[in-house]
Amino acid sequence: MARIKYSTELEPETSSKSMGSELHISPKKSRELCKALKGMRSTVARKYLEDVIEMKRAVPFRKHNDSLGHKKGPMAAGRYPVKVAQEMLKLLTNAESNAEYKGLEPARMHIAHISAKRGRVIHGMRPRARGRASPKNTETVNIEMILSEVR
Repeated sequence: MARIKYSTELEPETSSKSMGSELHISPKKSRELCKALKGMRSTVARKYLEDVIEMKRAVPFRKHNDSLGHKKGPMAAGRYPVKVAQEMLKLLTNAESNAEYKGLEPARMHIAHISAKRGRVIHGMRPRARGRASPKNTETVNIEMILSEVR
C-alpha cells in the first residue's frame, strides 16, 4: 500500500485531521456525502450522519442520479447511503478526538475540507457454471477530513 498524503494543508494550530484509507464503500455515494457535509459544524454533521444511518434524512445526489426517486426536503433525487455514513461518522469521531488531544474544542470546529478519492481495486473471481468464472471486484475509497476552528 502506497503512502497517501493529504491534498491540502491548513494551519496546524487550529485544525485537526483524520483519514480513512482503502475503505470498502462506494466511491460515488461517498462523493455525494462529502459534498453534503462540507462546511458543516461538527455537531451538526454528527447529527446529520446519525439521521442518514437511521434513514430519517436523505443525502442529495447531484451527479449520479439517473432513475433515483425524489425525497423530502430541498432536493430532487436522493438516497440513504448507510454504510458510507457509518464510515464517515468514524472519521468525524477520530478528527474530533484529535482536536481534543491538541487542546481545541470539538464543538467549535467545522469541516473545512473533506474529499473522497478512489482507492485501489481488489480483484476477485466468482466461480460460475461449466467451469467458467466472472470478475468480482471490490472498489475501495480513500477519505480525508480536516476540521478547522470557527473564528
